[in-house]
Amino acid sequence: MAIRIDILTLFPEMFSIFNHSILGRAIDKDLINIDLHNIRDYTLDKHKKVDDYPYGGGAGMVMAAQPIVDTIEHVKKQNKGKVIFLGPRGEKFTHSIATELSKEEELIFLCGHYEGIDERAYKFIDMELSLGDFVLTGGEMACIPIVDSICRLIPGVLGKDESFMEESFYNGLLEYPHYTRPEEFRGDKVPEVLTSGHHENIRKWRRLQSLKLTKEKRPDLFENIPLTKEDKKILLNIEKNMDI
Repeated sequence: MAIRIDILTLFPEMFSIFNHSILGRAIDKDLINIDLHNIRDYTLDKHKKVDDYPYGGGAGMVMAAQPIVDTIEHVKKQNKGKVIFLGPRGEKFTHSIATELSKEEELIFLCGHYEGIDERAYKFIDMELSLGDFVLTGGEMACIPIVDSICRLIPGVLGKDESFMEESFYNGLLEYPHYTRPEEFRGDKVPEVLTSGHHENIRKWRRLQSLKLTKEKRPDLFENIPLTKEDKKILLNIEKNMDI
């Protein structure tokens, strides 16, 4: 069954990116249904205005509650999924959140703009997500990678489940290094183990590299990895600067 995603935005044209590549093919196969809704279409203002000055003063404009809430209520007639707002108060988006949301049949994403949204609109929001502690020009810029991350986990979207089962963050680790032809490029050769045809040695080498990279590049991730006996042995080899 296809997942239905409705996106509430001031700039629906920004999401034309979903018509291309992997997600474009998934949409053609009816694995994903993405509908866009322009929040301006639901404002009661005759000039299609959706923002106003904040009470109490201050710089910038705030998105008004009325067009946001009316858009949500209209979409809710067809989509009963969670309303997810892309904003700075939200929980930081992770692979585990993507995995959980990919199991939903319906989702609604609300993209904010300007200095934020009227506080009263939060009553109609079920979940808030953030990409991280930095500022974007609008919620659309956060919505695109989040929707992409969720959709690629839906069975059939990538073609083979193995395509994402060994990716970075799937098992909490960064992914191991990849090589392709030619076997030697400017004097730099592909590690011999990868050309040996010995699948078990290749598996061990890849695990070693994932552990090593994660420990060096993302110690914050490494701290939360449940290590197996084999992992501990591999780490001991790393500490001794030994190869498997």
